[in-house]
Amino acid sequence: MSEQGDVILEDMGNGIYRIRLNRPERLNALGMDSVVALKACVAEAAARHARVLLVQGTGRAFSAGADLKERKGMDLAGKLAHNALIRAAIDALGAARCVTVAVLNGLALGGGTELALACDLRIAAAGISLGLTESRIGAFPGAGGTQRLPRVIGVSRALQLMLTGEPVSSEYALSIGLVNEVVAAVELDARAEALARLLAGRSATALATIKRLVHAGIELPLQSALQLERAALPETLGSADYAEGLAAFAEKRAPVFTGVLL
Repeated sequence: MSEQGDVILEDMGNGIYRIRLNRPERLNALGMDSVVALKACVAEAAARHARVLLVQGTGRAFSAGADLKERKGMDLAGKLAHNALIRAAIDALGAARCVTVAVLNGLALGGGTELALACDLRIAAAGISLGLTESRIGAFPGAGGTQRLPRVIGVSRALQLMLTGEPVSSEYALSIGLVNEVVAAVELDARAEALARLLAGRSATALATIKRLVHAGIELPLQSALQLERAALPETLGSADYAEGLAAFAEKRAPVFTGVLL
């Protein structure tokens, strides 16, 4: 575990790590120091060959977004620098090769939702609020929200959420595909850890390949994307993990994958 601070990296065993946003008194708002720490935690998890990375808040919020109290006293250069640091941390999470899961324990607004959108999967507690609320203060989602949200839920619904700036419930978010699951708050930690264990039991290299193919292929014409998929087959089908998977299937046992993300 990292030292106590605005952001904590926890080793949960079996290649599972958790980044915990730890400014509950500020609803885990993203200040300059905290996003620098967040990016460092993502890098540290990668250096430790994380297979699954959970991102969660402490207290009653996941993250209220950019620390607007901190930003209020900045000049334009300072505001742009603050945004750049937030974007760098969120982009680092989005580029992680391991599977990333946002565990939305409480409200996620503005940059908090942008942070969740950078993750592969999102699990939310029942009854929380989330959304890209920047239009309410005369801004727009500038840490990836205008691009990631339409890719997750489609252009029309994304525009509605961003133009109105109105938060939605986790239940509504589930209905439009913004989150993958909604569970009772008291069950959230257990469900997130169970999912993390399941994912950690898969081949890390196979999951990284799936992520790469999906994200790269979605930007290409179908035929080009299919060629990209085919080009990945030799490395995967020739891997030790695939050989272990075939052996485990034949022997009717659980596979033990050893592939490591470098």
